[in-house]
Amino acid sequence: MNYDVIVVGGGPSGLMAAIAAGENKERVLLVDKGSKLGKKLAISGGGRCNVTNRLPVEEIIKHIPGNGRFLYSAFSVFNNEDIIAFFEGLGVALKEEDHGRMFPVSNKAQSVVDALLRRLGELNVEIRTNVEVADLLVHKEAIEGIQLKNGDQIQAKAVVLAVGGKSVPQTGSTGDGYPWVEKAGHTVTELFPTEVPLLSDEPFIQNRELQGLALRGAAVSVLNKKGKPIVTHEMDMLFTHFGLSGPAILRCSQYVVKEIKKQKGQPVTLRIDSVPSIKAEELFQQLFKEAKEDAKKAIKNVWKGLIPERYLHFLMAQAAIDPDQQAGTIAGDKIRLVSQLMKSFELLVNGTQSIEKAFVTGGGVSVKEIEPKTMASKKCRGLFICGELLDIHGYTGGYNITSALVTGRLAGFNAGILQET
Repeated sequence: MNYDVIVVGGGPSGLMAAIAAGENKERVLLVDKGSKLGKKLAISGGGRCNVTNRLPVEEIIKHIPGNGRFLYSAFSVFNNEDIIAFFEGLGVALKEEDHGRMFPVSNKAQSVVDALLRRLGELNVEIRTNVEVADLLVHKEAIEGIQLKNGDQIQAKAVVLAVGGKSVPQTGSTGDGYPWVEKAGHTVTELFPTEVPLLSDEPFIQNRELQGLALRGAAVSVLNKKGKPIVTHEMDMLFTHFGLSGPAILRCSQYVVKEIKKQKGQPVTLRIDSVPSIKAEELFQQLFKEAKEDAKKAIKNVWKGLIPERYLHFLMAQAAIDPDQQAGTIAGDKIRLVSQLMKSFELLVNGTQSIEKAFVTGGGVSVKEIEPKTMASKKCRGLFICGELLDIHGYTGGYNITSALVTGRLAGFNAGILQET
């Protein structure tokens, strides 16, 4: 059977594309190599599914540092508010949490997946799981369908590729689409991990001195070769047995990757400000005053509560201060050193975990080769590309899924009306 539209990939972008295509055409096929659709959606947001973000479009673009500006045209057609209306129209009530993040009221990602699958059923979209695609069928720079690994060919007037990147491979994103699009004439920019934990060979990391310690609301900066901050993110962070993780670290990771490349593989310096709300001199004066006022107390008890105890003891050790020492006996220069370490502790990071362990894939199909309002390929008629396969990447917090749902909607809709134009 010939189809009007074939959608390859059953993640957020593919499900959205299949629904949009199904609203315009009767013969729509969705294929996925896995046994279950919506795997990435089902585990997103810690299993609660952060479906989008309610910040203004301008802010959302800022939170998608990897080619977010490309999405301006797409958002003029279908945006985050449209995503909210779409899900509520499917009976999925949403609620807003911190930083504009939108979750289902049910707190269950599965309710989002189920609603999408129900809608596909209503539209009579044909679904085939456990189907492995080997390549695209392209003739004279126009799509003709897909070639399966078992040798079968399925014809279609339009194909939407929504097969994801290379991160979170357990959901089926294993980079299958890159060779297909290259054969169809597209450029795939260099792939790299983003939103990924960082690695460090610092002795205190290797001996697990701070493993499991979280710093709340720390300001983490990535420094360039001259010691100037490239970017700073003020969020929670975590020391691990291999390096650093947590939201602030994940957001800094893509800048670390780029800076290491710029410095030809040399380690990059991170700076941690554990008390960003207090200025450096104010902090010194506060610590000095407290030490003098409680002169007889052990210093560890005087400064307790300002930062986590383990971190305080660690920084005092760096400044050669005994935590049990009487506060009044500590020299001013040592107090200044501790205050400087609280504001500006530096360590070297030498890389990131692998792209497979990243939350998001950096790089992908060059957005210069994609029509920004339709997601149509400029290289191959009838081919539409959406989701993480594109060279678009954002921070965690509903931004990547917003990009996936918006580009999926546009790709599916325009694939569905292709023959009518």
